[in-house]
Amino acid sequence: MDLCHNTLDVFYRSPTGAVPAGTRLRLRVALCGSLVLDRMDLRVWNGSEHCYPMQLLGARDGKTFYETHLTVGDTPDLYWYRFEAYADGRKEILGAPNDHTGCGEGVMGSPDSFQITVYDPAYKTPEWMHDGVMYQIMVDRFFHGEGTDALLHAKAGQDILLHQDWREMPALNISENGDNFANDFFGGNLEGIRQKLPYLKDLGVSVLYFNPIFEARTNHKYDTSDYMRVDPMFGDEEALRRLCKEAREMGIRVMLDGVFSHVGDDSVYFNRRGTHGKDVGAYQSQQSPYYKWFTFRNWPDDYDCWWGFRTLPNVNEMDEDFRRHILNGEDAVVKHWLRAGTSGWRLDVADELPMPFLRELRQEVKSVSPDAAVLGEVWEDASHKIAYNQLRSYVLGDTLDSVMNYPLRDALIDFLMGRKSSTVVAQSLSSLLQNYPKPFLYALMNLMGSHDRPRILNVLAGNDGNDIPRAERANLCLSKEERDRGIQREAMMLRAVMSVPGMPCIYYADEAGLEGCADPFCRRTYPWGEEDQQVLCVYHTLIQMRREHPVLRTGECRYLSPCNDVLGILRTIQGGQDALGRAAQDACALTFINRSSRNVTLYVKTSDVMDAQCLVSDRNDVLFASEGAFSIHLDAMRGVTYFAKLS
Repeated sequence: MDLCHNTLDVFYRSPTGAVPAGTRLRLRVALCGSLVLDRMDLRVWNGSEHCYPMQLLGARDGKTFYETHLTVGDTPDLYWYRFEAYADGRKEILGAPNDHTGCGEGVMGSPDSFQITVYDPAYKTPEWMHDGVMYQIMVDRFFHGEGTDALLHAKAGQDILLHQDWREMPALNISENGDNFANDFFGGNLEGIRQKLPYLKDLGVSVLYFNPIFEARTNHKYDTSDYMRVDPMFGDEEALRRLCKEAREMGIRVMLDGVFSHVGDDSVYFNRRGTHGKDVGAYQSQQSPYYKWFTFRNWPDDYDCWWGFRTLPNVNEMDEDFRRHILNGEDAVVKHWLRAGTSGWRLDVADELPMPFLRELRQEVKSVSPDAAVLGEVWEDASHKIAYNQLRSYVLGDTLDSVMNYPLRDALIDFLMGRKSSTVVAQSLSSLLQNYPKPFLYALMNLMGSHDRPRILNVLAGNDGNDIPRAERANLCLSKEERDRGIQREAMMLRAVMSVPGMPCIYYADEAGLEGCADPFCRRTYPWGEEDQQVLCVYHTLIQMRREHPVLRTGECRYLSPCNDVLGILRTIQGGQDALGRAAQDACALTFINRSSRNVTLYVKTSDVMDAQCLVSDRNDVLFASEGAFSIHLDAMRGVTYFAKLS
């Protein structure tokens, strides 16, 4: 039996995509050929199983269609469904193949299940996330503000390296457990960021995301010592307040990094090194007020720690005292720093935090400011993440506003590096359109580079250094051929990121053309005065393009795969309303990126671009329709975005 169901086609599934609780859906399936069925059933699972008989709808063009309706419950949840056809004693199952949109990841007991995300109808995310352009900064590596002496604030006895030359390579200093000590500093600080706000404003940035800024022993600060104190090397609370105030006056918001699954062993809470006085931390005394925060198998030296790193003791997030300190106390951490002028939190390893903790965090953050953001680090499809053998859905409206969009990053890299065809990539990205509610989808953090990965230029150049010893990576420099190729691919990836729903995120100095292998070499200082002007110009141009065209921010989205080497992105606003229900002018934008080394000509029907008769590219090239279609020429290793003239 040959069965067909297309989750992206309103004929087969209406409405498509994620739906609010209580929605009634129409589902259809087609049987190809002349076989007569005994019956067709819809099997649905959302914790319990239900089967619904499907009605014969009729036949057309050699296909027989069956239809049924499904009303989802009033409680936000995930539903999976598949079709079961019976004929002549045989049963045929139709579910989503592994590369199909809406795959249920085997939650029904088999991998072939279509997913329906059912979310809270009251789910809203901040509008500034939908329209924003984000910029990620590791504070120590961005800029040293004049008139400050932050480097004098190292703790007594702390073994640190102070770089004398801003252009030096970060130090690699490996500990016995394979981690980098990260004890070298360049002197970047909050005052330096404040002084560079005009640069960031001119670039087109509207959201700053800082890696952790709280007191910690390392340069990256993911080993928190005190959640209530800005690290003295970066400044103080007043410096943060001043920065947030001046940034907001320029239309720029500030998001902080919340590391709530673990702390540093040198923290006031654990105090393994004894730098915070006697009998303070859980390592020193079982009478410590923080003792219950941690799990000791054999106190004090055998304790639960993050991924086996003894410098990062795990916390018991559901401990009442820990939650009071972080979440629900009158001056709890998540509230205090919002009141200091920040606009939200990016949550480190959000998928390692208990779901009740995330729900409470969201409630407490929104109680201070409904417009504040809660964004999580989740590397997979966040609608059906499996963590610690449990299904966790972050898209239902009760935990996160959105997540870091690693699936987009991975898909675009795979496409540009020739590892996957545009068809496969379009299908995988379309699954996110299906599984994510629009409030979540349009608030995604669409990153290219990050502090956790080699510089995106190296990745796309095909030389990220991962195949050479770690100690040799500091000396790796791209050849001219590699660099040119990487720059071309980075421009295409940036264009794609600027053309999809969510916040494009720039990792500091990617726009300057900085190279670097994995940590710590992807954490080099910003090369002020030595930027690659070619790369910087591309970033300026494409950010400006996105900011000038609302359709690229909040238009409906569809992925296209006209041929294996070309990926397309169609954005539309129709009927005077954007994808989020806001009033907006009708518009249409069409982006193509051609990864191949040859020129390509495509034909696009006018009916696919809202019946426009004229297209204008971002470079002001003008195309006119002929016989109901446009002939679009794509240069090798280049991208282009066309905007429809609708009047």
